[in-house]
Amino acid sequence: QVQLVESGGGSVQAGGSLRLSCAASGFTYSSKCMGWFRSAPGKEREGVAVVYTGGGQTYYADSVKGRFTISHDNAKNTVYLQMNSLKPEDTAMYYCAADRNCWPPLSSATFGYWGQGTQVTVSS
Repeated sequence: QVQLVESGGGSVQAGGSLRLSCAASGFTYSSKCMGWFRSAPGKEREGVAVVYTGGGQTYYADSVKGRFTISHDNAKNTVYLQMNSLKPEDTAMYYCAADRNCWPPLSSATFGYWGQGTQVTVSS
């Protein structure tokens, strides 16, 4: 049974940092596409950052380039999202997603497995 368990959300002031973690289990293949999406009230779900654990390729939304970094630890089957210079507009529920392939990388349609989400709130 596939599971994605997120942790690390919380509340922070603008300019602060948070690190999200997503631990994956139950996959029958080691190389996979893992990523982070976010949903804010009144907005469509947005792809934030994605990594292909087989080759390390990463993809970012323009809105987070230079501020967020996605990384992975294959030994722990975990993906991380380091979020720096947070802005109030980053406030959202953040979801971890995974699947075998990565194309198109920032589209929610690419991913068949989802975590339950972790809330990130950035105050001004």
